[in-house]
Amino acid sequence: MTVTLKRRCAIYTRKSTDEGLEQEFNSLHAQREACEAFIASQRSEGWVLVRDQYDDGGISGGTLERPGLKRLLEDIEDGLVDVVVVYKIDRLSRSLADFARLVEVFDRNGVTFVSVTQSFNTTTSMGRLTLNILLSFAQFEREVTAERIRDKVAASRRKGMWMGGFVPWGYRAENRKLVIDEAEAAAVRMIFRRFVETGSATALAKALRREGVLTNRGRPIDKAILYRLFRNRVYVGEAVHKGQSYPGEHEAIIARSLWDKVQSILSESPRKRASQTRAQTPALLKGLLFGPNGAAFSPTHTRKGDRLYRYYVSQAVLKRGRDACPVGRVPAGEVEAAVIDQLRAVFRQPEIIVGTWRSAKGQGEAITEAEVRDALHQLDGLWDELFPAEQARLVQLLVERLEIGEGELDIRLRADGLPGLARELAGREAA
Repeated sequence: MTVTLKRRCAIYTRKSTDEGLEQEFNSLHAQREACEAFIASQRSEGWVLVRDQYDDGGISGGTLERPGLKRLLEDIEDGLVDVVVVYKIDRLSRSLADFARLVEVFDRNGVTFVSVTQSFNTTTSMGRLTLNILLSFAQFEREVTAERIRDKVAASRRKGMWMGGFVPWGYRAENRKLVIDEAEAAAVRMIFRRFVETGSATALAKALRREGVLTNRGRPIDKAILYRLFRNRVYVGEAVHKGQSYPGEHEAIIARSLWDKVQSILSESPRKRASQTRAQTPALLKGLLFGPNGAAFSPTHTRKGDRLYRYYVSQAVLKRGRDACPVGRVPAGEVEAAVIDQLRAVFRQPEIIVGTWRSAKGQGEAITEAEVRDALHQLDGLWDELFPAEQARLVQLLVERLEIGEGELDIRLRADGLPGLARELAGREAA
């Protein structure tokens, strides 16, 4: 009596794209049907189909990271499969190196690999030779296809065509073309113009976040986003491929003159731009600081290498020499920090808040004491977020005169400064 050993057969199917998978009978079904018929023809050899299905739809054969394949390999390691059946060998893998690893798993577990349309058996040397030849052609076909796709993309980019992917801020995709979205484009133009004005991506990013400006994907703006925006040649109507620019089919959002100004600023080192920005920033105490002899102090600065050092120096010293004033020169950062600390302390004093409210009320302003208090507290919390130019404007609004002596600083506030500031801040809050 002859005993036929049972051979448990697992069918593996794969399709590279999602196209057509929603159909009632698709490519995966066709592959399975052909493999089931082949297994049925081998029933006399003891071949039986296992119930589990191992299918990967919409996944490339160039990777082993496939859910269906992983389940198949796990079942092979668990000793649940004796034969792996596929429609064609490239359904299992298109990579010679990957397939070699799969064959090692098959051999280690005594599993035979069979292709329905390319009849061979991997347990024989001839089967292995045939398999390697066929797989080499499969890999060659895959690489040629990839080269064709790359060549097509490059040719399309040279013609200025948009080839899909992430839609740049300021555009929308219509019929595979970029079309300007006027609302978003206005925001992009505003950012380019403000960068030319400020010269600082750090300062601009802080301002845009404070104003609640978001990208077209709803993200707060940071320096990295700004730099990508300023380097994207799509905005001047160009298409870029591997570092080369070509005239694009789409319209430009940014004028070439504005683009060139931005690129000129970016070409300078960030440290040099920051130094220039600080040097161009209005001095916080300009026209307000006076020495013990009544002479005004003027802002000045010096450089040592790339570092900028700011000072306030007495006009008396400049005109008559170092002995003309006991306080000839003071570091700008120290005296400005002292003034700011005193102002912020003033904002929190109850008698100042009440006095400010009464002064505003006496001028016929419809403002409550609570609104005055909230406005001044708000300024205290937001001071560090203000641009230097805005801080200088507020100091000029609040301070009438600063008198500096040896180890002391006296601040004289403007009578109408705090009420005016409170009205301005309350108005912003209401808006």
